[in-house]
Amino acid sequence: MSRRAAAVAALALASACVGDRGPIPTDSGVSVAVSEESALSFQRRIDAFYRRLIQRRFNTLETFNDPVLRDRFRSPDLFFDYYAELAHTLADAHFERSRPNRVEIQQFVFEPGGVAQVQVRFLGDDGRPLRPGGVSVIRRDRWEWIDGHWWITPGKL
Repeated sequence: MSRRAAAVAALALASACVGDRGPIPTDSGVSVAVSEESALSFQRRIDAFYRRLIQRRFNTLETFNDPVLRDRFRSPDLFFDYYAELAHTLADAHFERSRPNRVEIQQFVFEPGGVAQVQVRFLGDDGRPLRPGGVSVIRRDRWEWIDGHWWITPGKL
């Protein structure tokens, strides 16, 4: 399979399973095309980050102090904001032990000005007593291209 075909397949896969929230609306209403190398590079970066969140408990210092997770944020404060909000979301959704079992990148959209929106779904076991089954949370993260790197830019709590 050629690199171009692989890029097209990857982008199609990333946008095929949008889930409950629907397609990502862009702030400007316009998405932009990027080179296949840029798209694949971005996909590898976000895939590595979100895969790192699988089977990690979000109510432990081990996960909080993970340098690989912190490496996707420009400052410790931005990491703290993101981590606190995600840990709170997982607890509110009743993830067993605050731990996602699976993470699915559902879609990503490039916007003008070096911004990308990523829609990701976290899946796990229901941690409430006598509630067998699973729980899931869909969230959208904003990534920005700054100083030659893609960084997660969370909203303020």
